[in-house]
Amino acid sequence: MNRFDPDWLDAQYNNRARVADSLVMLERWTRASALVRQGVRCELDIRYAEDGDPASTLDVFPTDVPDAPVLVFIHGGWWRVLDKSDHSFVAPVFTEAGAMVVVPNYALCPRVGIEHIALQLTQAIAWAWRHAREHGGDPNRIVLVGHSAGGHLTAMLSCCDWKTVGRDLPRGLVKGAMSISGVHDLEPVPQIGFLAEDLRLDAERARRLSPIHFPPPPLNLPFHALVGADESEEFRRQTRAIRDAWGGRAVPVCEEVPGTNHYTVLHDLADPQGRCHALTRQLLGLRWYSGLQSAPP
Repeated sequence: MNRFDPDWLDAQYNNRARVADSLVMLERWTRASALVRQGVRCELDIRYAEDGDPASTLDVFPTDVPDAPVLVFIHGGWWRVLDKSDHSFVAPVFTEAGAMVVVPNYALCPRVGIEHIALQLTQAIAWAWRHAREHGGDPNRIVLVGHSAGGHLTAMLSCCDWKTVGRDLPRGLVKGAMSISGVHDLEPVPQIGFLAEDLRLDAERARRLSPIHFPPPPLNLPFHALVGADESEEFRRQTRAIRDAWGGRAVPVCEEVPGTNHYTVLHDLADPQGRCHALTRQLLGLRWYSGLQSAPP
């Protein structure tokens, strides 16, 4: 099949249509996240940039462990839907393990373009480095994890020259990253009918915003790429594409998570026995967990 056939692309990338109970799962995320915010210590809607954008806020979920590593989770939604408040459910399993969790919001398309979102999130990561200690975190152990469009943004941020964001920032600000079901090659995206009106991408912008065309991140920043084994052919190709582009040294882990689709793969991140969860703990430098196939070095 021609991978630029619009009907085929819609079938490959429209996960709400592909997964029968997708709306039920999204509603569960929202309800579970509301319960999390009611039941755990958290600081909500902190402004991370004085840019006048109401979306430039983040939530912090501290841990009781001092000088904790910092997990920044970037939500998905095709750059055009969903909110940080739908994803608080990711935090407790990591705060209980000894990590501070930061969940930023960002402006959505079509109000802004993808370029704006990526630049906006550099300010969220800079905030995490500058303010981690105020919330019990260690600014020298920041790890990024993103899902779907958030995986794309995580890949972009992994390649950031932080000195261009702020002269006070270290070049090696990010210590590790993981893209879960990420979109790393945007070339087909302008042809996806249900996204075209909101994203307004042309071929040149799609190529320029594709992490597969970026130089790989530094070798001291391991980048993991995971995808649900039950996801579409294209989402699985997207995950292989970043390993093919950046190489095995930059992307030491490139895997399909058995028995998971585009939504349940995120449940794997929040499951203490999950593969995504275990690899994230490894990136954070937290103790070994049984979800790893081998103990971290």
